[in-house]
Amino acid sequence: MTPRRLLLYLLVAICGGVVYASGFPNYHAHFDFVAWDKHRTAEKLDAAQKWWQSAAIYQIYPRSFKDSDGDGVGDLKGIAEQLPYLKEIGIAATWISPIYTSPMADFGYDVANFTNIDSVFGTLDDFDALIAKSREVGVKIILDFVPNHSSDEHEWFKKSAAGDKDYKDFYVWHPGRMVNGTRQPPTNWRSVFRGSAWQWHAERKEYYLHQFLSKQPDLNYRNPKVRAAMSDVLRFWLRRGVTGFRVDAVPFAFEIAPDANGNWPDEPRNDWVVDPDDYNYVKHIYTADQPETLHLVYEWRRVLDEFQKENGGDERVMLTEAYSPLDVVMKYYGNETAEGAQMPFNFLMINWLSNDSDAYHFAETVNAWLQNMPEGRTANWVIGNHDQNRVGSRLGADRIDMLNMLTNMLPGVSISYYGDEIGMTDVWIPWNDTQDPSACHTNPDIYEKFSRDPERTPFQWSDAENAGFSTANKTWLPVADNYKTVNVQHERVAPLSHLNIYKQLHALRNESTLRHGSVELKAINQNVLGVKRMLLNDYTYVLLMNLFDSTEQVDLTQAFDNLPYEVEYVIVTPQSTAKKGDTVKSDGLKLLPKEAVVVRSTTKLTTTVGYFAYYVPKNEKHK
Repeated sequence: MTPRRLLLYLLVAICGGVVYASGFPNYHAHFDFVAWDKHRTAEKLDAAQKWWQSAAIYQIYPRSFKDSDGDGVGDLKGIAEQLPYLKEIGIAATWISPIYTSPMADFGYDVANFTNIDSVFGTLDDFDALIAKSREVGVKIILDFVPNHSSDEHEWFKKSAAGDKDYKDFYVWHPGRMVNGTRQPPTNWRSVFRGSAWQWHAERKEYYLHQFLSKQPDLNYRNPKVRAAMSDVLRFWLRRGVTGFRVDAVPFAFEIAPDANGNWPDEPRNDWVVDPDDYNYVKHIYTADQPETLHLVYEWRRVLDEFQKENGGDERVMLTEAYSPLDVVMKYYGNETAEGAQMPFNFLMINWLSNDSDAYHFAETVNAWLQNMPEGRTANWVIGNHDQNRVGSRLGADRIDMLNMLTNMLPGVSISYYGDEIGMTDVWIPWNDTQDPSACHTNPDIYEKFSRDPERTPFQWSDAENAGFSTANKTWLPVADNYKTVNVQHERVAPLSHLNIYKQLHALRNESTLRHGSVELKAINQNVLGVKRMLLNDYTYVLLMNLFDSTEQVDLTQAFDNLPYEVEYVIVTPQSTAKKGDTVKSDGLKLLPKEAVVVRSTTKLTTTVGYFAYYVPKNEKHK
């Protein structure tokens, strides 16, 4: 033993502290080593952090959040009325799905006017009132931006179809190809909503491209006028007070450039799919993830940054939707010369995890993002949205609390889908009541595979009629049968309800360790996932999740380095026998089936010497 090491042991013994050998946390991004810099206090770290970097963001599907006028459909006044609820549960910003003028062929994702509000949701005055209310309450507003296409009822498309010289090339047109004397679509490209991605237009006598519904013609981003017009859309809403945009369906913005004759190639067949109308009947190498798309995102980021520079205020943000390969998604953050989206959506928990996933799969999924994320960027965590089965239906209703714990205990931004905080699950919708065009374009035998209605049902506010969502005789989608017990009113007064656990998690996110600390995540065994967050001069926190139905004994001192001999329960779940505030030896935790808990060190980590951590004794006052 070296003299220096001997001196360290003597010092600790004299002070009555606790040491554990450790290497540094295995997290490489901007959180790495922050915990070990004694000169960077929590105050300095807070000052350096932007508002969104540890924010909780909440998605509202406006048709289903709160109906203020009794027509059975949610609206802007309903959202404004309930903004205090979002503040209550710890939300920093809410992303609202499309509210623009629309014929509602795809419930707002077919935009007929990018700078007005659809009458279903209200008026521009209602929107301005929503912004005013958001500023009063302290919850920022993020709008859904739908750039890939417009509605075929948009003035731009009408003028383009008529051959107006200023709009002729606003969309992607082609006369088609002649095969044995018969005119056919230009390519074999498939629509996301089944069938050909080309629609014949009788007036213009050409085909137009629609990667989604035929009523959603694709804009032509190879036309500089289109890019300028859509950048002006961003500026319009920024001037009205929004804090940023969630950008829809980004990978589809560009197709491969046409050849010298104005033609495009067919996409290669995918032999795994035999249904010729299925979107995956072909491999989308020419219609998705084209390199120009990244530069378009960088262009939009410049619009946001220029607006902030000219007008001040908090940083305006961009969130991008791309179910693309991980290496492609990471490029949306930006590169050495250009800034991109602050939050390219992290869909790995949606794409990679199932009800059968064990702790090793969970660890692999989370660490894949952390290990691939470019240096200096901020992670985000998504477990649900309006296009996916609800997390409780997908990964288990008895895992809702632990999954909310996971997304809130990890570093970066947590993104919730409305209703996940109270444990809403999918609602079965019969064929005759189905509203989703993705399903309506199929048939009664297969519609359930395509329908997104089950995860879009009205929010459950109370045990009143229609769950307090609406006074209408009939809501646009039926309310879940379990609304009498699964609702905000009921859960507010139940100490260990989904809602109150969610609120505790968001309160905990304000702690310095969770805002700035290092992270280490691992499978402790096949059934138990552990997440450790640590920051110098603060408490160390550990999340433990028992994913399955066995009882598990956990020795934290074997699982993680640098932990004291005793920890305190901070958040418990209904499965727990322990109570908040109870203490337990770090080498003797018991997890019951499907139990998840958050524990923390009983004292603060005050210093490190070499590979050793020192926790101040319990009876020593913290300053």
